[in-house]
Amino acid sequence: MGNVALFHLICGIFIFWSVSVVKAEDTYKYFTWTATYGTLSPLGVPQQVILINGQFPGPRLDLVTNDNVILNLINKLDEPLLLTWNGIKQRKNSWQDGVLGTNCPIPINSNYTYKFQTKDQIGSYTYFPSTQLHRAVGGFGALNVYARSVISVPYAKPAGDFSLLIGDWYKSSHKVLRQILDSGRSLPYPNGLLINGQKQSTFSGDQGKTYMFRISNVGLKNSINFRIQGHKMRVVEVEGSHVLQNFYDSLDVHVGQSMSVLVTLDQPPKDYYIVASTRFSRINFTATSVLHYTNSQTPVSGPMPPAPAGQMHWSMLQARTFRWNLTSNAARPNPQGSFHYGKITISRTFVMANSAPLINGKLRYAVNSVSYVNPDTPLKLADHFNIPGVFNLNSIQAYPSGGSPYLGTAVFPTSHHDFIEIVFQNDEATMQSWHLDGYDFWVVGYVITLQNISISPCYITVEIRSNPHLLLLICSFGSDKWTQASRNKYNLVDALTRHTTQVYPKSWTAILVSLDNQGMWNLRSAMWDRQYLGQQVYLRVYDPTPSLANEYDIPTNALLCGKAAGRHT
Repeated sequence: MGNVALFHLICGIFIFWSVSVVKAEDTYKYFTWTATYGTLSPLGVPQQVILINGQFPGPRLDLVTNDNVILNLINKLDEPLLLTWNGIKQRKNSWQDGVLGTNCPIPINSNYTYKFQTKDQIGSYTYFPSTQLHRAVGGFGALNVYARSVISVPYAKPAGDFSLLIGDWYKSSHKVLRQILDSGRSLPYPNGLLINGQKQSTFSGDQGKTYMFRISNVGLKNSINFRIQGHKMRVVEVEGSHVLQNFYDSLDVHVGQSMSVLVTLDQPPKDYYIVASTRFSRINFTATSVLHYTNSQTPVSGPMPPAPAGQMHWSMLQARTFRWNLTSNAARPNPQGSFHYGKITISRTFVMANSAPLINGKLRYAVNSVSYVNPDTPLKLADHFNIPGVFNLNSIQAYPSGGSPYLGTAVFPTSHHDFIEIVFQNDEATMQSWHLDGYDFWVVGYVITLQNISISPCYITVEIRSNPHLLLLICSFGSDKWTQASRNKYNLVDALTRHTTQVYPKSWTAILVSLDNQGMWNLRSAMWDRQYLGQQVYLRVYDPTPSLANEYDIPTNALLCGKAAGRHT
């Protein structure tokens, strides 16, 4: 009798545990999206754009930390298509990254179902087409990851939440732009700037309340500056990291970057300009929207707030005020600064020098003399199936050699759990922007050259309580060429983590990355003409012992192409 009672007790415990596990499972969210062409006039001229479910920009994807996303993408374009989820880490799951190094493109009149999780993430992100130059004509949208209710964030819940997708825009089709690049010429200046696909739009709020504005640069080439007439912006999050909350009159946002700001409607009730303008360009463009107080009876008026008078130096100094909030919770219930990155020994260093050479008489963009060419078989599939002849691990050197530029499929070999240093050496006279899939990274150092004087990384503090305008700047002088001695100037305490960083002209930027996410990951220029013409590489983060604890199996619905066609998943 006692054994029977014990048996029932054990069964009851097992049933309770099973129900608890089911209830504790992270939420699944299902979507079906269809990509089509449509005709719109963003700059007043009818042109072909890419729509997602008939929308331009595409649907806003609102998720919560640890949500599981099941998204079926149907391709009704006349070319193969992929979407990539810019800033989503795809933990153990580079299979879903949506770039040509990891995925076969979705054929015409076909579909693919993405399956990924917003594991341990929070913040403002975007998605966009990674194939060809599709990004130049749409297909992009906002992707916002909100904190779970059990995780506190370092600000009160705002009264509203606006996503602003800002980017330069061409009147020409993506096919015409592609022909320009394929012919060996660089793209001309864009024709304008858009906010959420329009030259003008309106955002409404109640006087006295605070709203979140999620700002993303979804353009091809140009940095932008963002400002709101008569209002201060309090930066609270940058690409998934909570930051020290400083107030700004205007903000530089470089290509591929995102940030979230809080704005309190504390001015007299009227309408105010929201302004975005291009930066660091001989030809400048401006787009405006309106911040409308719901009790306003006065239309927008007065001069628009001007862009900052400062250029590169001003921009760099502002960038250094974005500091990691070491006391804030992140997507998990622990301080996001509890990982002491500055005390970890660097395993390997990669110095990546960008260039714009002529190869076979045509303009290309290169890294360490290699201009990337996509093979017909995704690198991830070639690695999984051990297919020879697709890539090799000696295809690019870890340091620039000054050798003749050439076309190749560049892959850096790395090991799972390496802690690496990457230096972006920009020897060109233009602003650069670099993005890494699968990770965020610590931006530990910038250098910028001004009139033959180089300013090494500075420590800048903005004290917003006692004096909102106080800047304490401590700088030393250095070289625009990175050396090992440059590490002495790194910020190893509270450098910001993010997925995209700018690199100033004739200068360098250094980042540190903990390679805790096994897979094949794209490291690319966020400027899409440069990415298209070869300014990208892949990191193969490898572990010789296969384990589902480190990386998921190939999806059963994986598309197979090139030399992987006909294989079994």
